[in-house]
Amino acid sequence: METLLTTAYYPNIQYISKILLYKKVYIEKHENYLKQTYRNRCEILSANGRFALTIPVIQKNELKTKIIEIEISYAENWQKLHFKALESAYSSSPFYEFYIHDFIKFFEKKPQNLFEYNTEILYTILEIIGIAKTKISFTNNFIELENNYYDFRFSITPKKQLQTADNEFKNIEYTQVFAEKFKFDPNLSILDLIFNLGPESLLYLKKTLK
Repeated sequence: METLLTTAYYPNIQYISKILLYKKVYIEKHENYLKQTYRNRCEILSANGRFALTIPVIQKNELKTKIIEIEISYAENWQKLHFKALESAYSSSPFYEFYIHDFIKFFEKKPQNLFEYNTEILYTILEIIGIAKTKISFTNNFIELENNYYDFRFSITPKKQLQTADNEFKNIEYTQVFAEKFKFDPNLSILDLIFNLGPESLLYLKKTLK
């Protein structure tokens, strides 16, 4: 059982559930970059509701740029903005103070390459949750659409019109920071789960698997 995923910035819960479910996970390294996707975006729950944090990027070729060639832009101080957004959203969550120190480094250093940056973040997330990093491999070339893999490269997306039914994953409610203000908001960035459930995150992920 093997699956295909894209690179992602603080990926959502569904994405991480695939790494838990499948024996082998391939992250697509040779696709062309797509705008307005989780490749450089994550979604958190702020005091005003669901909120997207987006990394500004530099495309050398406006039409087609390989994902491994995408560079991060520092024309604006997005790292400071993202960190403040997380602090504002989750500082009152049960496990924010316990785990935020594992992520501070990603808002301080200035890596050039988006793919490498996302990969380092992913490895940190897997270590915190308790999922083996050895499951992760990277494609050697672009893999066309075929039946040899369970392919989630284009269906795990913020674009609702491209989302497809996932018979292997179910959203289960857990207590979120602004529960008294909003109804449960499913499938946010894995950060929402980690800061709210902490060491129970792995158990929760196992329950989401159908």
